[in-house]
Parts: sequence; C-alpha cells; structure tokens
Amino acid sequence: MSFPHWLGSSLALSVFSLSLFAQQPTIPQEQKETAIKLMDSALKSKLGFNIVESLTTEVGPRLGGSEAEARARDWGLKLGNELGFDKVSIEEFTMPFWDRGHLDVVLNTPYKQELSATALGGAAPSEREIKAPIVYFRNIHALAEAKDGVLKGKIAFVDGDMMVKSQTGAGYGQANQRRRVGWQHAQRAGAKALMVRSVGSSSHRFPHTGMMSQHDNNWAEIPVVAISNPDADQLRRLHNLGESLTVSLHSDSKWKGEVSSGNVILDLIGSEKPEEIVLIGGHLDSWDLGTGAVDDGAGIGITVAAAALISKLPKRPKRTIRVVMFGAEEVGLLGAFAYAKQHEGNLHNHVIATESDFGAQTIWQLVSDVNDDATVLIDEIGKIISPLGIVRGGSDVAGGGPDIIPMQQKGVPTIRLNQNGRDYFDLHHTPDDTLDKIEPDELAQNIAAYAATIYLIADSDVDLKQ
Repeated sequence: MSFPHWLGSSLALSVFSLSLFAQQPTIPQEQKETAIKLMDSALKSKLGFNIVESLTTEVGPRLGGSEAEARARDWGLKLGNELGFDKVSIEEFTMPFWDRGHLDVVLNTPYKQELSATALGGAAPSEREIKAPIVYFRNIHALAEAKDGVLKGKIAFVDGDMMVKSQTGAGYGQANQRRRVGWQHAQRAGAKALMVRSVGSSSHRFPHTGMMSQHDNNWAEIPVVAISNPDADQLRRLHNLGESLTVSLHSDSKWKGEVSSGNVILDLIGSEKPEEIVLIGGHLDSWDLGTGAVDDGAGIGITVAAAALISKLPKRPKRTIRVVMFGAEEVGLLGAFAYAKQHEGNLHNHVIATESDFGAQTIWQLVSDVNDDATVLIDEIGKIISPLGIVRGGSDVAGGGPDIIPMQQKGVPTIRLNQNGRDYFDLHHTPDDTLDKIEPDELAQNIAAYAATIYLIADSDVDLKQ
C-alpha cells in the first residue's frame, strides 16, 4: 500500500509541520523538531510490525492465565531488555482460569448441519451431549421477557442484527448485551443451553468469542456458545419458514482453578522527574481462536516501538515513560485492575495514561480528558501530528482504552489516539485475527503518532490533572 501524498516525503512533513508552529509558545521549538524527527523515523521503521510478527509467530494465541500467556510474558521481558529499556519487570497477580475445551454444535432438524460455533468465556460444560429443540428469540430484549422456567428442556437462541461496519465501532456495546448477559435470562428461564448470534460485523463463517459477565459474583451454569453470522442468518430463515429446529450440543469448557498471570512493565526513566509517569500500553493476552494480531498484538507493537524510538534520543524526556503489557484483559481487565491496585499509592504520579487496543488501521483523531491548561498542550500536539491525517477531537472525553479504565476511575488523566475501527469487529475474537490483516504502513502511522505525542507530554512541565 502507498501512503497518501502528505506522508510521501519526510522533508515535506518537517517543513509543513514547522511552518504551522513558528508562533506557538507552549511547546519549545526544539521539542517540536524532535517530535517531527520521531514521526519521520517511525514512518520509515519496521520495528512495530516486527514486534507483532514475533509475538504472534513465536508465542501464538495467548489466552489469559494459560501457559502461552506465561511464555508471552517471558517474551516481553526479553524484548524490553533487547530494546534497551532502563527497567524491565513483571508484576504478578492471580486469576481464575477458564479453558475452552472441545465443542460440537449440530443442527439436527429440519436437516443435519454442523454449525460454526465457539464457547463464550465463563461458560459451563454440558457434561454430556444435549439434544433439545431451539426456542428462537429475535433479540436480547425478547429473551429478557421470558418467564421463569418457560425454557425448561429447551435451548434458547438469541438472534440480533449483524453489526454495521463503523469507524468508531458504534453499536458494539448494545449488540454485546446478548453475549454478556444473555445467559442470565436463559438460565433463569430454565434453558439447557444458550446460543447467540456472534457479536461482529463479519459475514464470513467465523464465530466470535468473548467474555460473559458475572451475575451476583456467579458465572453461568449452562453452556453458552456464539454461532457465526451466516449460521445465525440460516436459523432465522428456517424459523421464519415455520420449521421446528433441534440441535445437539456438547461442550467441555470449564473453570480450572487459580493460576498466575502478570503485567510486563518497561520503563524509560525520566531525566528530571522520574517519579512522574506517562503510561502507554496494550494487552498481551488474546483470545485463542486466532493469533491475536489485531487484538492486541498491534497495540503491543505500536506502544513498545514508539517508546523504543524515544529511547534512542540523546537524552531521556523529563518524565518516565512506562509501557505496560497488560495481562488477562480479555477475561475481565484483570491485569488493569491488578495494576491500579498495586500502584494505588502512586497513581497520583501518573500524569497521563492511554492504550492502543482498537486494531491496526490508521489513527484519525486525538481526544483528551485533562485540565484547561493541559488542553492547550494537547491542542498543540494535535497540530503537530495533524500531517499524519489526525484531527483534534473532544477535550473532555474520558477514556484512554479498556485497560486504562481502573486508573481513570481513580483520577488519572487520559488521552486517546482513536483508530479507524472499520474492520475491527470483522476480526477481533475470531479465527481471522491473524498477522496478514495488519498493513505495515498503517501500523507505522500509529507508531509515529504515539512517539510524537508521548514524547511531547513526557518532556513537558504541564500538569494534566483535572
């Protein structure tokens, strides 16, 4: 792929950017020039893509709490040391481990057809094969209205609509309700099992997995599976024809006790204010159907490569830059909550936090949730990175990314470099989340934006707290 003309020449990028800010006082000229050089270096570098390739190839799928996730932490330690970070460590925590096991789902009537399905995180095993009629529900709201016990001896199927592709991922939260809470209504109504339409925008015959939510600190006591969008379409058509539907289902998924996980921490120690931390990161774990390239090997590659480029500067920025490879994100933000708890005593020293966890397509928008004075700084950074095709968005948008939520809730300021997520829900949580879906030049644009933005915040004296 060739990049747009405004990224075609490093000289044009530098001259254009410098001309924009000759009169701006907040960021010194020397820092602007350094940021532009970082962007230029990032656009030419293959480091980020090489990191994702290494993680997805040498480690592979990395289910939270698994042996593979442990190997990924060792990989992260080795990578941090090889890239010359000042301090590299693992902060461990314990977690319950859920294993997918084996699954068979077969439509028996009106004819026999194997369905493309996958167990949802937290689902119970079937112990033996379940053969039962399907009760069709058009959406989660219809299932929620089912009376207690009405589904005894049946398998519930919750349909819905395939998500519309969107730059922002709009619609995911609402569609995700059938995955997260559908089991609560199906189990209350007495169903033997629950099937749901995959929460995703892909028309390929791939099921989308994902974690369910607890209810009163309890997990599902029934098998819960997602079926691919084409299979869901087929069941809907058969239902609309008035056909009686029966299914056989056998699932081995189960909880397997407490295990160790951890967050990998890579630090570039600040030259003047080492106690002040600018935190970036992605999550190291992935679902086990693909190799976790888009979700979230890309985020690891983007943030580690950005910090590694900054590490090559003649002098460290004033503040410490910390890259966190969060563990066990997919199964409940467990690494994120562990980090917030373990660092509760010094979260006040975290001057900003952000995460890359929305794929590998280009960044198009910068948003922030900082104080008014700091908003001026972020506005200026927005202008500096604008030649990358990035616009300045809201200045009061709380967020930073899923793993940043526990810190944001405790008052840590956030920014977010929003990516184009048009293909994200085609790929995430599916067997199709593989390295070939990542375009190296688009990944490089992400790294350029992160490197410039994080460097400028880390080398600033501006307080960002609300």
